[in-house]
Amino acid sequence: MEMEIHSAEELPEVAERLLAYAGARRKLAFYGEIGAGKTTLIRAICRQLGTEEEATSPTFALVNTYSYRSDGREALVHHMDLYRVNRIEETLEFGIEEYLDDPYFCLIEWPEIIEALLPDDVVRVRISAAGESVRKIVFL
Repeated sequence: MEMEIHSAEELPEVAERLLAYAGARRKLAFYGEIGAGKTTLIRAICRQLGTEEEATSPTFALVNTYSYRSDGREALVHHMDLYRVNRIEETLEFGIEEYLDDPYFCLIEWPEIIEALLPDDVVRVRISAAGESVRKIVFL
């Protein structure tokens, strides 16, 4: 699926469509250059899910976890930013496999370093600038 957006006001619809596209899949990998809008889209996804906290970039923490209610139960969203990770071993040290194996959402920015660890059914989201305020978003 491919979408082109022209403003941030369109992000709630993108988030809704992406979650529908993902279906039961809970692991999403976000690819794109710096400033493409990965964190902004993840923030919209978290809002769509109804997280209690505002999503922020976990660049230095590596992982932020947010909670929301799903079917009356607490559920989690793990938001990872692997931009500063240099070796796959670093991700193993902080327990990435546990995040990838749990039943909750795991939204991963800069996933290239962990490609070998991603589950087969991961949803890949590619974001690219198609102009100053235009973004092309592809769900794979």
